[in-house]
Amino acid sequence: MTTTTTYPRVPEETVAAVARTATGLLQVFNAAGVLGLADVHTAVAVSRIGREASELVQLALALTVRALRTGSVCIDLETVHSTVFEESEEAIDVSTLPWPSPGAWRAACEASPIVSIGVGGPGGRPLRFAHGLLYLERYWQQEELVRTQLTDRRSSPPPEVDRPRLASALRRLFSREGLEKDETDRQQLAAAASAVGRITVLAGGPGTGKTTTVARLLALLRDQPGAPVRIALAAPTGKAAARLEEAVRWATGQLEEEDRERLGSLSASTLHRLLGWQPGQRGRFKHNARNHLPYDVVVVDEMSMVSLTMMARLLEAVRPTARLVLVGDPDQLSSVEAGAVLADIAGASGPVPPAFTAAVQELALPGLDPSDVTSNGVVQLTHTWRFGGAIGDLARAIRASDADSAIEILRSGADGLTFAEIDLEPAAPAGLQDLVRHITTAGEALRDAAQAGDVQGALDALDQHRLLCAHRRGPYGVTRWSLEIERWLSTALPGWGEDGEWYVGRPLLVTANDYELGLYNGDTGVVVDTDQGIRAAFARGGAPTLLAPARLDAVQTVHAMTVHRGQGSQFRSVSFIVPPPESALLTRELLYTAVTRATDQVRVFGSEEAIRRAVQRPANRASGLRERLG
Repeated sequence: MTTTTTYPRVPEETVAAVARTATGLLQVFNAAGVLGLADVHTAVAVSRIGREASELVQLALALTVRALRTGSVCIDLETVHSTVFEESEEAIDVSTLPWPSPGAWRAACEASPIVSIGVGGPGGRPLRFAHGLLYLERYWQQEELVRTQLTDRRSSPPPEVDRPRLASALRRLFSREGLEKDETDRQQLAAAASAVGRITVLAGGPGTGKTTTVARLLALLRDQPGAPVRIALAAPTGKAAARLEEAVRWATGQLEEEDRERLGSLSASTLHRLLGWQPGQRGRFKHNARNHLPYDVVVVDEMSMVSLTMMARLLEAVRPTARLVLVGDPDQLSSVEAGAVLADIAGASGPVPPAFTAAVQELALPGLDPSDVTSNGVVQLTHTWRFGGAIGDLARAIRASDADSAIEILRSGADGLTFAEIDLEPAAPAGLQDLVRHITTAGEALRDAAQAGDVQGALDALDQHRLLCAHRRGPYGVTRWSLEIERWLSTALPGWGEDGEWYVGRPLLVTANDYELGLYNGDTGVVVDTDQGIRAAFARGGAPTLLAPARLDAVQTVHAMTVHRGQGSQFRSVSFIVPPPESALLTRELLYTAVTRATDQVRVFGSEEAIRRAVQRPANRASGLRERLG
């Protein structure tokens, strides 16, 4: 069993450091660069403890461990030979490896003492083989918890509401202005679904009004008689939480005075802070299945970034009687950790519970059709309110897998869109003059604001432009392009970066969570000169957070970042370095996420072949959740 794709081998010194610890099939796959040190050591250790001598089982275990690092929850023994590098930067030759036949592989796993078979198989074993997929037991349990929680919540009796008052609030808060005559008001439908259901997924791309819908939903829930509902707003990262808080505050300001007073000032936090992360307790949270969160409504934004593990922890911590509203874009990249939870929930099929349908119909609002809500409480917002023009057209073409339209739009010369078809491999590519000019202009605005002590102005300038890459290394990677930008800035702006490590105007990227400071992996900031001295400023929804540089640990300079790190952020202008067509990272979700990070301007640097490859190639994360939810 082979694939037709051939990749160059990894460097010999990388392999040699690991190969001495592996034997048999583990050694072969390790020497080829497929399995890493952690994969081999885990397989060897677990097999020794479980007295499993089969090379086939050991290989399956190692590949399952490896799959987690590339975002999959499990592996399919039938297809793993062709998907093992679906989301990896490494270039490996997998065509000549001795892949076991699926039948023999499955039989070996089913006979293994370290593999539990089926849904009802005994617990306590390292692996589980169920529904044709092989899981590490921990991740099987997490997927099962998510499945049962979602199923139970969607089928539980609707919350008690004053239906006449709810219908009146829905009419007051949602207007059909801007909609076509026969167009369903999906924002109103999403709010109604959230009011009469335990769990709702508010799905949609940029500019479809997700945050506006959330603010109006919360206003109508606070309009219900009785004690005001307790509300929590959360997102996976600090940056995303800050944007959620800002967006809800803005949307609340558009409401009538009475509704604004009902909502008051709502703050947002990261999911880790919401659940009460306890670093000294081996990754445990204060709020869990035995100590539920005290809120009546929990809203989680940027759900595409939420991993399976975090989703499991969230669901067990939210009270069964609370409303859970999940907000996000299922067409974006999934979490950097294992799982594609939002995409799985949004893509699952199945009947809508009759009690939910009846509850929506009882509201007797024109155009409110419960059939537009899927089985998992998903409402897809489709009307674009502010994110239009060429960027919106391009995003829709990518989402629809229409490569011809995507290329046509890119080459149209439309305002807000530039397609630079240039060769990026050379050390000094031709055709980058516009990019250099744009980056130096943004860099000058950032430095000037930082030197003037204008903290908010510096943070605004930080988000004026961002260069995004798919890769971290190589000619298309963050490392190369960060050095290029540093060189451009040093040439154009005399004195740039010459005042030591914490020079004024230095753009910062947090690379690890710091719960004490409230900084999280992926947060961005800038070094500014203040009345109190040099400080690192980070946006937090309200007033910026100012920290002395000595308190910061895991930070680095950010001129370019991966598309994954850019999730949850919005920039006025984005430049995207498209990897070559053969890149395993090049997917529809990657291109769509990169394009939709921009509000005003997108510059795409790459080839037509690479764009076509991306548009026509969806990400393929192995998971059993979607099928089982259906």
